[in-house]
Amino acid sequence: MKCFLIFLSSYLVAAAGLQCFWSFSLAIIDIYALLVRRSLQNYRLVTFFAVGDGITSTLMFAAACASAGITVLIDNDLDICSQNHCVEFETATGLAFISWFAALPSFLLNFWSLASR
Repeated sequence: MKCFLIFLSSYLVAAAGLQCFWSFSLAIIDIYALLVRRSLQNYRLVTFFAVGDGITSTLMFAAACASAGITVLIDNDLDICSQNHCVEFETATGLAFISWFAALPSFLLNFWSLASR
C-alpha cells in the first residue's frame, strides 16, 4: 500500500512539474511574441499549442483523480490516515484540481482557435 501511495504521489509531482514547465514555456513564447510584435496564429504553431495543452491537462486531470481516489481509500475506507500524511496529500490533490481548472481554458481556447480555421 505504501509503495502504491509513493508511486501515485510521484505521478502527481511529475504531472504537475510537466504542467508548470509547459505553462512557463508558453508564457515565455507569448512574452517574446508581444515584445517583437509577432502574431502566433500560424496553423502548425496553434496545433502544437493545442496538442501540448491537451496532453498536459489530461495528465494533470488523471493524476488529480488518481490521487483523490487514493485519498478516499486511505481516509474513508481503510481508516489508516494517522499512519500516512493525509492532510498533505489531500491538499496536494486539491491543488492539482485547481491547477487543472486553471490550465483548462488555455486548452479550450487553443482548441477552439484550431477548430475555427
